[in-house]
Amino acid sequence: RVNLLAVSYLIPVSILSDSLLTASSRSNRMIMLMAVLAAVMSFTMSTHAAEPRLAPSYAWSLTPPLGLREPATIDTLYLNYSRGYVPQTAFSPAWAATGNYCAEGYNMIYFDRKPVSEFMFRDPISQYLPSESTQKFYNTRIPMTLLGYSFGGGKDNGQDALTLTFSGNAGKRLQFGAMIDYLYSKGIYANQAAKDLNWGLSASYTGERFEFQTYGSHYALTSQENGGITDDLYITDPAEVQGGQNSVNYKQILTVLTDAQNRTRGGEFYFNGRYKIGFYEEERINDTTVVEHLVPVTSIIYTLKYNDGRHRFQNNDWKQNQSFWDNTWFNPALTNDNQRYWSLRNTLGISLLEGFNKWAKAGLALFATYEIRRYSMETLLPVPEVDPDDPAAGEITEPVTAPILKGTGKQDLMWVGGQLTKQQGRILNYDATAEFGLVGDAVGEIKIDGGITTRIPLFGDTVNIAARGKFTNVSAPWFLQHFLSNHFVWNNDFSKTRTFRVGGSISIPWTRTHFEAGVENIQNALWFDSASLPCQHGGSVQVFSATLRQDLHAGAFSWENRVTYQKSSDENIIPLPQLTLYSNMYLTFRIATLRLQFGLDCSYFTRYRAVGFQPATMQFYNYNTPGDEAPVKIGNYPFMNLYLNCRLSKTTFYLMMSHINQGLTGDNYFSMPHYPMNPRRFQLGLSIDFAN
Repeated sequence: RVNLLAVSYLIPVSILSDSLLTASSRSNRMIMLMAVLAAVMSFTMSTHAAEPRLAPSYAWSLTPPLGLREPATIDTLYLNYSRGYVPQTAFSPAWAATGNYCAEGYNMIYFDRKPVSEFMFRDPISQYLPSESTQKFYNTRIPMTLLGYSFGGGKDNGQDALTLTFSGNAGKRLQFGAMIDYLYSKGIYANQAAKDLNWGLSASYTGERFEFQTYGSHYALTSQENGGITDDLYITDPAEVQGGQNSVNYKQILTVLTDAQNRTRGGEFYFNGRYKIGFYEEERINDTTVVEHLVPVTSIIYTLKYNDGRHRFQNNDWKQNQSFWDNTWFNPALTNDNQRYWSLRNTLGISLLEGFNKWAKAGLALFATYEIRRYSMETLLPVPEVDPDDPAAGEITEPVTAPILKGTGKQDLMWVGGQLTKQQGRILNYDATAEFGLVGDAVGEIKIDGGITTRIPLFGDTVNIAARGKFTNVSAPWFLQHFLSNHFVWNNDFSKTRTFRVGGSISIPWTRTHFEAGVENIQNALWFDSASLPCQHGGSVQVFSATLRQDLHAGAFSWENRVTYQKSSDENIIPLPQLTLYSNMYLTFRIATLRLQFGLDCSYFTRYRAVGFQPATMQFYNYNTPGDEAPVKIGNYPFMNLYLNCRLSKTTFYLMMSHINQGLTGDNYFSMPHYPMNPRRFQLGLSIDFAN
């Protein structure tokens, strides 16, 4: 069709033209964006009158371990569209980061933070990568193509983001999908360029007896590591270090590292299938038509999940190789470290389905999981010196290669568990999952997670109240136990970490109020100390958190607010900003068929004991040592963005001036020690929904 033909021309131009995305000037990117926008306008306007009236599309995601479906959204809303392209505020109002889009980051809101995974190098960049938690499946009736392109900056500091999501159905039961994300950012500061290419394929089938969901994805992210700037005065008082000159060329600010980079690659394959067993029931449509439909009673479930990951850290400057790190164990000239990981997980379950008769008020499932994990580590040793005049050396016919020091590990694990769910109730729903380790390092592991929600009719609307609890007793990830590299070597014997979390929430729709609070106790907590080494705290640490979301609306004016208070009982182990704020004021209005959102948002967090970033391991660590009389603190700086989001037919686009308050609210805009936030910059982008 005509719109699908347009996409077939846009994708090669946008993705395969590497010169456009990596070395083009701002004017060239502007020309491309305007050309795409003009083409889209002509397509959408010419086909708007002929659009068929179809049933609404829908999307869903999956929850482990048995692949239960949960409703999901289709990302076509224009409200707050621009927020996702500012690295300082896209993922959290309290975000510790190295400063660049597509690079590492760490959420300082504790209850929004995920634990360290088995492949820890993926964790700080996971917000940009595909995963089981972000995978969506669509049923769109007609093919759907969502194409987005955003950019900002100029030739030396440009930021580009190209995204594509496609889904199409072959009938009402079978669906196919594809996605491509290409992110590239040269960075505002020197030696911090990053790029990421993600792609994936997916499919789903919903039959009367058999259904499945499957996908495969791959990611490849490369980021330069600059170790931070050499002198904070370039930001806080540039005249002091520039002989009275106040204007700053951010690309010329000296950085600690100049020839270091991380490369992280990996992929995931997932398959979830379900076969339903039940009986047929007759249903009379009218006086002459009777149809049979299956009433499922039991289902047999199988889930397969394969993960692999590869990480490489390189530093080719021999002086920095010895000065930046406290230890250089093997090769003083350069660093070339590699870590690899793969896992294969099989889960088999059987469940009694909810609702097959009036007495089946809940679904009950039993399952068993077996997983294989393999690990390897390598570091490059110095090249052996060979004297060609030494008779013992013989005749040299080939270049001498550097030897490699290797380490390996393996785990074979097994768990059994059960799940109780009630998802179809109008007033009360609940779920509970318990999992117990039986084999290998999983012996003694316990994971129990459960929640309950209720809807209470009140004043013509519904109040939603929820409570949730979680208990875990889990082993430390393998790479925290064993590690081999040029700058870090450890072999730990950590005990299992036990956590207990309980909390609840209440949502009142007519006042636009949502409040949630919780507390967690962590025993044998794992953390990285000021030397960037993993440690375990022998006692207990408690974290309390409470968040209030309050939105106000009057006519065209809206004001969204989120306030989070959190308190750690031991800031030496788990440092947190006590107060975090996000506020977003905007106007929404229409000009003919053009819908607009014009607003100003602000993120702010109070000062807290800072975290730092270690490039060689890609881990965030506690910058201060316990007992520091004058610890380094970060925070107490607002970050503001002025934006305009627009929606015309099937096209969404935005214009934004990020960090508009630079110089007006002080100059101490640091995300971490020696890692400043991005200065003021103009950005724009668009997203297109092609209905083919």
